[in-house]
Amino acid sequence: MILRTSPFRLGRSFSVLLAVVLALGVAQIAAPPEAHAYSWSRTLQEGSSGSDVRELQIRVAGWAADSPARTRVAVDGVFGPGTKAAVIRFQRAYGLKADGVVGPATHRVLNSLEDSDGSTEHFNFSEFYSKDGSRFSGGKVSSGTVKENVRRLMYKLEAIRKKSGNRAITVNSGFRSIKHNSRVGGASNSQHMYGIAADIVVSGRSVSQVIGYAKTSGLSGIIRYNTFTHVDSRADYSYGSSSFYWNT
Repeated sequence: MILRTSPFRLGRSFSVLLAVVLALGVAQIAAPPEAHAYSWSRTLQEGSSGSDVRELQIRVAGWAADSPARTRVAVDGVFGPGTKAAVIRFQRAYGLKADGVVGPATHRVLNSLEDSDGSTEHFNFSEFYSKDGSRFSGGKVSSGTVKENVRRLMYKLEAIRKKSGNRAITVNSGFRSIKHNSRVGGASNSQHMYGIAADIVVSGRSVSQVIGYAKTSGLSGIIRYNTFTHVDSRADYSYGSSSFYWNT
């Protein structure tokens, strides 16, 4: 048996279908992009290990000490006493229960610092691009490595920003290509060429104050200049330096 549909019914059905499709299309266009967030799938605490612990260590690395100390949070995927102490400082700073246990409440705050492109809440990758237009290319490591190194540095700068009373931070110089570093007279093994350094100014804060924040933020390279502060993570990388260098 052949079923026949009247032109009127067919036309009405098509109109309804078209309206639904258009409505869905408009909804998709109007919907805001989904915010990127790390998938914390378990509670982390001292004794835990794995890639999620490593990511946690990257995010709390700027909370390495309570007072000036040449120490840092190892990014090794092992939740030891140093990581726990950094987590407690992070929790205290953000008004969380400061017990060193990383559960849902702490996960939410950690993710609130992460932007949709993998950068952080208050910093964009473009702020760290080499000033010669090469972005993250032309350095002493691959552009992908530079980008990841910059991401890690951003979390330490987020800590400095928090400690300063949420004052804005200007990045005068981030990554430098080899050519740009030579052009500006940078050191032959400048940490800028690896994406692990930044020259910063904190709004409303003196160079001395910024140095004070940096000395508690796991930064192994700190250099005083008249109008800005150089900070870097040279001790965190094999191509950096195994020792701290604070010229303050």
